[in-house]
Amino acid sequence: MNGTVVITGGCGFLGAALARLIATRGVTLPDGRHIEPRIALWDRPDAIAPDLDGTTFAAVDISDPQAVSAAMPDDVVLVYHLAAVVSGQAEADYDLAMRVNLGGTNAILAATRAAGDNIPLIGTSSLAVYGGRPSEPLTEATQIQPQNTYGVTKAMAELVMADYRRRGWVDARTLRLPTVTVRPGKPNAAASSFASSIIREPLKGEEAICPVDPGLAMWVASPDAAVAALWHASSVASEDWPAFGAVNVPGLRVTVSEMIAALRHHAGDTAADLIRMEPDERIAAIVGTWPTLFDTSLAQRLGFAGDADLDAILTQALAMK
Repeated sequence: MNGTVVITGGCGFLGAALARLIATRGVTLPDGRHIEPRIALWDRPDAIAPDLDGTTFAAVDISDPQAVSAAMPDDVVLVYHLAAVVSGQAEADYDLAMRVNLGGTNAILAATRAAGDNIPLIGTSSLAVYGGRPSEPLTEATQIQPQNTYGVTKAMAELVMADYRRRGWVDARTLRLPTVTVRPGKPNAAASSFASSIIREPLKGEEAICPVDPGLAMWVASPDAAVAALWHASSVASEDWPAFGAVNVPGLRVTVSEMIAALRHHAGDTAADLIRMEPDERIAAIVGTWPTLFDTSLAQRLGFAGDADLDAILTQALAMK
């Protein structure tokens, strides 16, 4: 074993999938070293950790700087910061969103800085940092103008990450992930949760609710593509990563109606007819501000790749059923 990789939110579906990938294939650091590390998963006390060799679990409140500092391993070589309050929950509880999404990022950065010299830290952000209907396609240079609390907290976290990078304290890198679909498990408090449930539940023979207009477009990526992006991010040489630190990850622009049509094509009318249209103005008001088309040429130059097409995403979903 060569050092420890910390994954906050490590028992969530992205964190657990990333841990499995690292346990199987190791991970490459910015200096080119490929290592087979120990993995430390941090999450809530009630989280269920994946059973993987070389992996430990700790219940860590990331909004508590002292708890984060105490839990940080002495031999940490890489940190993935995935833990966050999601969009719908953030809109409902401003104080919690600020405490976890901004305060937690501050605590993780400070502890990583104290642990060593310019340790790489991969954080996740969201297309929700944008807003105000900018011209599409968007690039990393497009002004961030979030229109909801989740986007605000993620934008603030991006700025703090960028400042740590500028100062040379932490090799901080932010990935702006598309909406990830189809997520396994159950619906969560994210406003975009329906993008997974309208596929996942009908494939299980269960009814699903679509709270938005079918014509709504979204920028999406599959779970496999999102995990691959996280895994790849640490391998990019420090001098090649952009100075500000935030990169828009490749995705696909699809409409909700196209997603339903793809479900109908792959699983038949019986599955697609389980989707019930029930407009929800609160959800539409959040996801309707998110951009839907990005120029990801920077990410592609750095070696990131996305899904081939919507059929590839449905194929993954069918394999999870």
